[in-house]
Amino acid sequence: MFKSFSAMILAAGYGKRMLSLTKEIPKPLVKVNNVPLLKNSIDFLYKIGCKKIVINTHYKHNLISEFIKEISINYNIKISYEKNILDTAGGVKNAMRLFDDENIIVTNCDVFWKKENETDVVNLINNFSSKEECKLLLVEKEKAYGLINKVGDFSLNNNLVKRWKADDRVLYYSGIQMISLNILNNFILSKFSFNDVWDFQIRKNALYGKLMLSNLYHVGDENGLKAAINSNT
Repeated sequence: MFKSFSAMILAAGYGKRMLSLTKEIPKPLVKVNNVPLLKNSIDFLYKIGCKKIVINTHYKHNLISEFIKEISINYNIKISYEKNILDTAGGVKNAMRLFDDENIIVTNCDVFWKKENETDVVNLINNFSSKEECKLLLVEKEKAYGLINKVGDFSLNNNLVKRWKADDRVLYYSGIQMISLNILNNFILSKFSFNDVWDFQIRKNALYGKLMLSNLYHVGDENGLKAAINSNT
């Protein structure tokens, strides 16, 4: 069963690894089989019970803003414009005022979500408790398309997340997490990364994770874009 939730899509970055495409358009508007990445994320989130989405913008803000105006008649979407880019966690902290919920989903815009991912993300949302504060959806190397790092991001043991070490199973961050917004108040800076948040939680032995069972299509570069396109053929 779907549980109502709010979400933030991170869409402020420059998309430098896709520079041949992102000179003219921001990465959130890069298309996979005629569907912009941003629309794919929005459609996916609303299909599984999202009631409100906040999108942060910076690079080519006007193009994203115009795109959202075209589709917002069907959705409850707010834009959080950053005059100066605030990095991932700073962008969410800057937008906290736009949320009514304490617990929200935060997702990168460079994942191409598919129907097979619905159960994994719904379970992440439904099984999250405020006491957990931050819970990441992780993906095994074998299920991650568009991610080719030989080293992992994290290790997972009894639902607790640590930084990856040699000989650990290679697990990547999927690009989506559930957080309690209150944890961002532990940081004074306005510009900071979720890596800072995750390391803070790890030091408390309080960063949680869940392993996804479905395949993940990450569109971080042109190889990832090709993999996502081919996944629909």
